[in-house]
Amino acid sequence: MELENILFEVKEKIAYITINRPKQMNALNKATFVDLEKVIDEVNSNESVLGAIITGSGEKSFIAGADIKEFSQFSVSEGEALSREGMRVFKKIEDSRKPFVAAINGFALGGGLELSMACHIRVAEAHALFGQPEVGLGVTPGYAGTQRLTQLVGKGKAIELLMSAELIKADIALEYRLVNYVVEAGKAVEKAETLLGKINKQSPMAVAAVIRCVNDYYTTGIDGFNTEAVEFGKCFGTEDFKEGTTAFMDRRKPKFSGK
Repeated sequence: MELENILFEVKEKIAYITINRPKQMNALNKATFVDLEKVIDEVNSNESVLGAIITGSGEKSFIAGADIKEFSQFSVSEGEALSREGMRVFKKIEDSRKPFVAAINGFALGGGLELSMACHIRVAEAHALFGQPEVGLGVTPGYAGTQRLTQLVGKGKAIELLMSAELIKADIALEYRLVNYVVEAGKAVEKAETLLGKINKQSPMAVAAVIRCVNDYYTTGIDGFNTEAVEFGKCFGTEDFKEGTTAFMDRRKPKFSGK
């Protein structure tokens, strides 16, 4: 797999995805989106991978937004197409049957914050800064930032942040429930590994079902309660269910196969 702007490796069932454009503060350009889709597809298809961590190279920036130089001269149609493409790639993260954890090691602005919000869990280092500053450029967020920020922090606070372009520190992001944890500098990946270590001990089939159920709660036109009933029923037909219940009755730790 050839990658231009992303570092990728798999260790102990965890995929490590590092956005690697340090001179550009890891800003997202078209080539990076191409790379990102490649590694997302690899995570989803590789049966030896149970979860993924996304972070940025260096110590200052997770992802400091989109590459403005690349789209500054776009037409209306080109702008809409860029938005839809970014949304499509980020939706692959959100809909993955495997958990993605964002290890936010610095600036998470614009497209960077949008990417982190597509992940299932967010861990921030204490010096990280968050924001959707797009209105200061005369544009809106384009990769579902208005939607996911509202889901995470609520309408009132989301619309304030979106309209003011205010940047907030990690402790405030935690207060707003924008992130799950705040850790000291250099510890985000380690915390993400700990979280995935706990998740990876569970049934991969059940973990995937949980992701589908929660996502459907926020999907217009889909009854999340019905999804839960369907997924609950499906679990009864899996080898993981048989192993989990048998292990419980035998008072031992289960060994899940993901089947």
